Amino acid sequence: MAARSPVQVGTRWVGQRPVLGRTMDIKNFLSESRAVSPVIGVILMVAITVILAAVIGTFVLGLGDQVGDTAPQASFSFDYDGIDTVTITHESGDAIDFESLSVSETSDETSSTVDNDGDSDGNMDAGDSIEVTFGGSLVDGDEVRLVWTSESGSNSATLQTYTH
Repeated sequence: MAARSPVQVGTRWVGQRPVLGRTMDIKNFLSESRAVSPVIGVILMVAITVILAAVIGTFVLGLGDQVGDTAPQASFSFDYDGIDTVTITHESGDAIDFESLSVSETSDETSSTVDNDGDSDGNMDAGDSIEVTFGGSLVDGDEVRLVWTSESGSNSATLQTYTH
């Protein structure tokens, strides 16, 4: 059976195949946009649901608390007097609360005292220094570490290390 080509009779085409009970008009088919709005609405609702689930999930799992606990970025210099005191000077970088700083060293001398420079704002800013006095002198190979601990105590980082 050979396919018939449509023939125009007046304003209608005869011989076209009906689509859902009516003839298919290409112009009308391409310009029809009834289903666009519901599809876009569904896509937006799914996107909003995914974003809300991600935000709520981060706070429920406690991941939101760790965002603010990043170690400060700063540079320090160390000066050892040869006897029992190391002076640590903040060269540049973020201001750091004196309360969050501690000093540790690897020798057997475990006692140390930290004296800040009496800064009124309580922060170690560029140019400020602290003096650390140990119970004895440092020997070759001893390491002095400046350690920062977050306010919550959950994170800590070694900011700088001095090897004698």
